[in-house]
Amino acid sequence: MNKTASIIITLALVVGLGIVFLSGSKSRNDGTTASTQAAQNVEIRDGVQYITIDAKAGYSPKVSTAKAGIPTKLVVKTNSTYDCSASLVIRSVGYQKILPQTGEETIDIGTPIAGQPLQGVCGMGMYNFLINFS
Repeated sequence: MNKTASIIITLALVVGLGIVFLSGSKSRNDGTTASTQAAQNVEIRDGVQYITIDAKAGYSPKVSTAKAGIPTKLVVKTNSTYDCSASLVIRSVGYQKILPQTGEETIDIGTPIAGQPLQGVCGMGMYNFLINFS
């Protein structure tokens, strides 16, 4: 194989991997996309608002919108999470903890005020999520 062919093959692999990893709309098994999933992570049950975030190689969804003025709990789900997203810090509510590798952690965040977002960040500052309240 000559040098030109090797370069072309290498570039094709890099472009292919870039498309796979940088795809903006990840498909899920149920036919929805990551952007659709963000709208489905907030629910109100028995007068309490629950916001669910997945923690594994970052946080998903990265941005959520929820209602202000309702008692709210954040549910963080892990599933074989061995990276720094298992080390969660939410400064505004004084929360800092290593999450279980697999399971759920429910965090009472009180009654949010409109216009005051809640930000969570991993222990290393690499990954974060934001919840806007309106």
